[in-house]
Amino acid sequence: MTAALNPKSPLPLYHQLADLLLQRIRAGEYPAGTRIPSEPELARTFRIGRPTVRHATDLLVRRQCLERRRGSGSFVVEPPGQVDLFSLAGTLASFERGGVAARTTLVQRTRRIHVDPHPEHPFSGRDAWFLTRLSRVRGEPVLLEELTLDLELFPGLDRHSLAGRSLSQLVDEVYHLRPEAADQDFRVVRADGGRAELLACPEREPLLLVRRRLHLPGARDALFAELYCRTDRLVFSQTLSSPNAGGLPHA
Repeated sequence: MTAALNPKSPLPLYHQLADLLLQRIRAGEYPAGTRIPSEPELARTFRIGRPTVRHATDLLVRRQCLERRRGSGSFVVEPPGQVDLFSLAGTLASFERGGVAARTTLVQRTRRIHVDPHPEHPFSGRDAWFLTRLSRVRGEPVLLEELTLDLELFPGLDRHSLAGRSLSQLVDEVYHLRPEAADQDFRVVRADGGRAELLACPEREPLLLVRRRLHLPGARDALFAELYCRTDRLVFSQTLSSPNAGGLPHA
């Protein structure tokens, strides 16, 4: 490990060291199950104090990249599962395809709401259905979904239970509708009080926010989803296909 830390960088030294170690882990220099250099070794290599090294490894332990074993050191943990969450198949189907055992529960049951005016919300100023779901992997919350749906397209939606049931499957079986396309954007946001509590993360923790507009035949923006993702616990990927491959793109 020959890279040097930059004391003049606005990024703290412990954060630089954590990033460097993470790069080595992802590059396979430290495979899962192997021990990284000890704190004294890292302190000597980078000419920094052991408290700085400990702060860096603490960060990677919190990110579930390392685990400490009493009397043995810090070891690389198995990488988190990977889920292609952004296809048209729906959240539960995406977890299943990725081989990730997830448990999805309702936080707020389907109810009618009035959406406050918002320039980025397709139901701005209108009544709509709204529900909230939380997905856990190995008991840890990884994904919070806030879903808004068209009232006229989905009459009586509040009478159907979505506890452990795929929303896309319900829309197909009950309303005989299948999504044909989607638009979505990605951004990083800070966890606020309510979402931080549900996702069991500190307030102001960075989260990946995916905003998705789902289009049905003859009805654009039939569903609007805001997906708050904990990328420190699960890898959220997106599969891209060639425009000449035929079929629908993974949106």
